Amino acid sequence: MSKVLDAMDACASCGITANDDIKLKICTACKLVRYCSVKCQKDHRSKHKRACKQRVAELRDEILFQQPESSHLGDCPICCLPHPVD
Repeated sequence: MSKVLDAMDACASCGITANDDIKLKICTACKLVRYCSVKCQKDHRSKHKRACKQRVAELRDEILFQQPESSHLGDCPICCLPHPVD
């Protein structure tokens, strides 16, 4: 687990770690990797592209197929519109 935390605290391209002077920016698409600069992000893009697209698809699926938190009793489970009360 510490290896994962170490990876999140370092630039995915050059490996520089975050400190007071360097704030790492996270990949806005997959939120899995961090970069110290736009140059490092561009340099690492070819290596990261496939994993990034896969993670974005996983995140999209999680959101799409997530069960609603509240009960929708009386609502259509497909469109969430209320059923008419007869």
